[in-house]
Amino acid sequence: MAKRVQLLVGTNKGVFIYSSTMERRSWSLKGPFLPGWEAYSVLGDTRNGNRLYAGTSHAAYGATLRMSDNGGETWDQIGDGPAYQIESGFKLNRIWQIVQGHATEPDTLFAGVEEAGIFVSRDNGRFWQELDALTKHPTRPDWFPGAGGMCLHTILIDPRNAKRMWVGISAVGVFRTLDGGSSWSPCNNGLNRVPTGQPDERVGYCVHKIVLDPANSDILYMQEHSGVFKSADGGDSWYPIEEGLTLREGDMPFGFPIAVAPTGDLFVIPLESSEQRSMRDGKLLVYRMAASEQSWKPIGDVLPEEERHVSVLRDAMTVDSLEPYGLYFGTTSGEVYCSLDRGENWERLPGQFSRILTVKTLIGED
Repeated sequence: MAKRVQLLVGTNKGVFIYSSTMERRSWSLKGPFLPGWEAYSVLGDTRNGNRLYAGTSHAAYGATLRMSDNGGETWDQIGDGPAYQIESGFKLNRIWQIVQGHATEPDTLFAGVEEAGIFVSRDNGRFWQELDALTKHPTRPDWFPGAGGMCLHTILIDPRNAKRMWVGISAVGVFRTLDGGSSWSPCNNGLNRVPTGQPDERVGYCVHKIVLDPANSDILYMQEHSGVFKSADGGDSWYPIEEGLTLREGDMPFGFPIAVAPTGDLFVIPLESSEQRSMRDGKLLVYRMAASEQSWKPIGDVLPEEERHVSVLRDAMTVDSLEPYGLYFGTTSGEVYCSLDRGENWERLPGQFSRILTVKTLIGED
């Protein structure tokens, strides 16, 4: 069977799927799947055919986890999905992230949720349990939600060590485990604390998104509320990497997504400010920091002839694993863009959706 590249697009009105050959020159579109449901997270799991997972939520019916084994045509709701025990006092509002476990644990999946917590499945998603050492952490009484809720939106697994993981929580911070989730430590040294008035200084950091360097899992990159940061020691400390991002005096490099390519190229999409939360001067501009460089460069005005006063959310930019790699993002006005030349030139894919919440890639088979 021929291999295909798919883009899994989660919106606040269902899931859509783009499909293309490995050359990625033309795209077909299917959907909506799960119409009317918010899809904050999607995952294509090639370890089980081309299985799809979607974390869905609805104002009337709450949060659910869905699974499809036929390309999204039909979905089963997982009855034993992520769920808090009543006595915990926590409410599961949304499933913000679904990721595959370590390569040595092929049946394992993790889910990050709001209110913030992490769940694990050891049987390919059919039964889930909470890793409650995180929600029972001593800092938990001082956790505080960001504007989008208190969401655990990032889960990173060290490819060299299945027991070492990082999670990002808004507006709480970064936590790391060295024992597969039995214990967790805050990793926020060097970040700028949000003035929430909470007394525990180990938490209170508005992490927007974190990515792991593809060549060295001691190196992490973060888009945070107040800027872009790097850690070279596994999260023990962070320092800003903002040269080239501030165009005017007083600028703060505010944004939500950050993506890293297999080559180590980094990408961000800065916004006007925390208050404005739209493109600077209406320019849909992507910035890149090449793996060999120390500063950011604006490398792709996506629509130079148009003003686009939109935003790109934290999970709505991604990179595929091909050569050359493809870079993709979706906007809050429902458009999806693709670049095959490191962000220099962009193609708008067919279709217009509602607010795009997440974009993920899947290299599968017909």
